[in-house]
Amino acid sequence: MNFPEELKYTKDHEWVRIEGDVAYVGITDFAQRELGDIVYVDIDTLDKDVAREEVFGTVEAVKTVSDLFSPLSGQVLEINDKLDGSPELVNSDPYGDGWMIRMSISNEAELAELLSADAYRELVGA
Repeated sequence: MNFPEELKYTKDHEWVRIEGDVAYVGITDFAQRELGDIVYVDIDTLDKDVAREEVFGTVEAVKTVSDLFSPLSGQVLEINDKLDGSPELVNSDPYGDGWMIRMSISNEAELAELLSADAYRELVGA
């Protein structure tokens, strides 16, 4: 499994890539493997403020539907529109083209609560 060192992680299996004052968010390689083939991503929080650990959307796999939890507080600035026609990008490229949202960061102190790649690897037993 892949756990890029430059990313931060949550206990709910989301990853975060910080670029200046915005964050890109998706689900981890571990999460997409656990879910199986992803067939639909439903995110309806564009331009809305979300709190840390609040649900910002759902991901639907063949066997289950799973909530997506915001790793940080902020406003959803963009939803990855590639996922509309190609939700399988979450499986094939979870840290690249399979990103889900781009959001502002309203509370930088929350960044300290995210997990490092090593801590996340330990959490999932990898």
